[in-house]
Amino acid sequence: MIKVLGSAFLLSTNNTSYAMRVLPTGQLEHLYYGQRIEADKEEDLLVLSEKHAFPLGNQIAYDEESSYSLENMRLEYSGYGKGDFREPLVELVFPDHTFTTDFLFDYATYNKEKKPLHTLPSSHGECDHLYIRLKERNHDVDLILDYYIYEEDVITRTTKIINHMKEDLIVERAMSLCLDFEDDQFEFITFNGGWADEMHKHIHNLSSAKIVNASCMGTSSSRAQNFVMLSRFAKEDEGEVYGFNLIYSGNHKEVVEVSSTHKTRIVTGINNEQFSYCLKSEEVFEAPEAIMGYSYAGFNGLSNIFHRFVNEHIIKKEWAYKERPILINSWEAMYFNVNEKRILSLAKEASEMGIELFVLDDGWFKGRADDTRGLGDWEVDRKKLPKGLDHLSRKIHKMGMKFGIWVEPEMTNENSDYYREHPDWVIKIDGQMQSLGRHQYVIDLSNDEVVDDMISRMTALFSSCQIDYVKWDMNRVMSDVFSTCRKGEVFHRYICGLYRMMDTLTLRFPHILFEGCASGGNRFDLGILCYFPQIWASDNTDSWCRFDIQNSYSYGYPQSTFTNHVSGVPNHQTLRVTPLALRFHVAAFGLLGYEVNLLDLSKKEKEDIKQQIIIYKKQRALFQFGNMYRIDMGWMAVDEKRSHAVGMLFKPINELSKKTVVFKCKGLDPLKRYHFYNQKMTFDIKEMGSLINTASPIHIKQGSLSHRVISKFVHLQGEEENYYASGSLLMNAGVFLKQGFSATGFNEDVRFDPDFFSRLYFIEESAL
Repeated sequence: MIKVLGSAFLLSTNNTSYAMRVLPTGQLEHLYYGQRIEADKEEDLLVLSEKHAFPLGNQIAYDEESSYSLENMRLEYSGYGKGDFREPLVELVFPDHTFTTDFLFDYATYNKEKKPLHTLPSSHGECDHLYIRLKERNHDVDLILDYYIYEEDVITRTTKIINHMKEDLIVERAMSLCLDFEDDQFEFITFNGGWADEMHKHIHNLSSAKIVNASCMGTSSSRAQNFVMLSRFAKEDEGEVYGFNLIYSGNHKEVVEVSSTHKTRIVTGINNEQFSYCLKSEEVFEAPEAIMGYSYAGFNGLSNIFHRFVNEHIIKKEWAYKERPILINSWEAMYFNVNEKRILSLAKEASEMGIELFVLDDGWFKGRADDTRGLGDWEVDRKKLPKGLDHLSRKIHKMGMKFGIWVEPEMTNENSDYYREHPDWVIKIDGQMQSLGRHQYVIDLSNDEVVDDMISRMTALFSSCQIDYVKWDMNRVMSDVFSTCRKGEVFHRYICGLYRMMDTLTLRFPHILFEGCASGGNRFDLGILCYFPQIWASDNTDSWCRFDIQNSYSYGYPQSTFTNHVSGVPNHQTLRVTPLALRFHVAAFGLLGYEVNLLDLSKKEKEDIKQQIIIYKKQRALFQFGNMYRIDMGWMAVDEKRSHAVGMLFKPINELSKKTVVFKCKGLDPLKRYHFYNQKMTFDIKEMGSLINTASPIHIKQGSLSHRVISKFVHLQGEEENYYASGSLLMNAGVFLKQGFSATGFNEDVRFDPDFFSRLYFIEESAL
């Protein structure tokens, strides 16, 4: 809802409000963002306006009549040169070589139309739209501020620069959002890491300095996630939290700065380092759409707001809330050593276990014996697959599974026909030594001819057989950046070219389920999710690492957007050995897949996987689309009616002094009654080691043949939890679980909980 109250504007969602007004000098003053407020007159909002009699000390007064300096005001827009020395929203260089900007309010309109951006992806769906035009006082340039208000407690913002001058305008910075707060009582929360080590949560206490979260790698990057938060020292379920994200897949920057008067400013948008854009007469530059959310119910409250928004207004409608299949991926089972016989054997085993989609990963195309060759030559390798992809696809579909394939359309190897034919179509500096990643070049998507050519190649491939799924990878970042386009425009034009390619192919093949990947989470962002409904969260499949990675993603992204695989042990990235149960429990909270050689598993492991798949299929909608909550030592997913939930408990280390475990639920209806029970499990008796001799009439040597034989017939029976209670009891008090093993005895009332212990708990509405 939008209210225009004289020179003030009040934007309201279901539970939040955002207010601003036009100052007498023409700037937009930010007034409020937080819990919903009501106002019917401009005078009501004036109580939120700052009161100034004189500028402070050596601060710069905006003009001779002003009682304030822009440095000490909360602003919707800020530039350089008029006394505000904080991070600006825009930086421009005019034809007269001046760079002072002074954008003043011109007019505003509002409607219920969501206008998509022309060059970049954007949110979609019903919302209210406030359009504000600011005009530069001394040059014929417009700054457009668009605000889109969604009922689901999200407001999005876009910034556009329009050059009405006859001469070129140089855009040195075009951020998407500028938001000022009246104090500095915040923590700034970022998610940083690296390859196979994504999404470490970092909490920064604000001070008088700037804190910068940024990428300059050509991707949104695993080093610095686009999604950030400002919290007033909140907890998971209480306190004020602001969330910000950017619909963009390239270089980005989030800066939080505390001023000399203890005001806090956050700006988000395209990273202005290595950015400079020449805007011709009457051209428009569009900055990416920025997302804002606010919750006074802690981090879980904000997460549920963002999860709903992503599913409703970012994911394409044909894929939103559409259940995803369980897949088997060939990579860790075969790596590059693929052939039809091995593929069909693995597919047959997967089909018998209940898996629904076979994904042929890297290694299937011409000359691809290792990662030094073949990228760009998207034709099947007839030595490996003599009858081609179509034959293989039909064979797999006859097994009752869908068929998927891996591609890396943005890359090429020097040892490829593609590179030999088009050496000028890659990002490199001719005549210099090149720094490569994984022996490959990035093809130059800032070049429209290159984009058109790759669209044609991918169209031919996707049309060559029945393909139901595509894993779209991007395994390196940019170096030695040079292109035929202007220097400071390469990174941004690359992303625009990428979006055009993705948009064309997803529209051309709407039935294909596309999954984004960039060495795992190196490009996990809302820009990719506008085209591809899911993203490979990390190349690290170790369940202990993945728990933390997925936990961090859950702050800003719904579990339906990240894919998780059960892999073999020792894990191929960490060499860690974790139980099959934990690998499944972690992977189940999201989009489940398997990346293990099923042919090499034991009979019990195969049977366990069959049971896992049965459980996942039964609970699939809940795992993928339930409202997710982070709880102490685990997660919960709850359906919209709050009648059905599933929870997971994870304890990585067994500590004798911490054997009392209480499972506290979240998200239930306090007035409803529920049946709480656990997944019944059995365990290999070998996991007890030599303790078997405390129950055996004869001595059994640990690891001996007799030990292995007995383990095939005798299994440890896991504990059973079975209770009926109210939602209020389950949430406020919790369930005291069965005693954990502590060397003093073991029976059906003892929880078998070695290191890497995990359990699933089911909570269902009950009349009892």
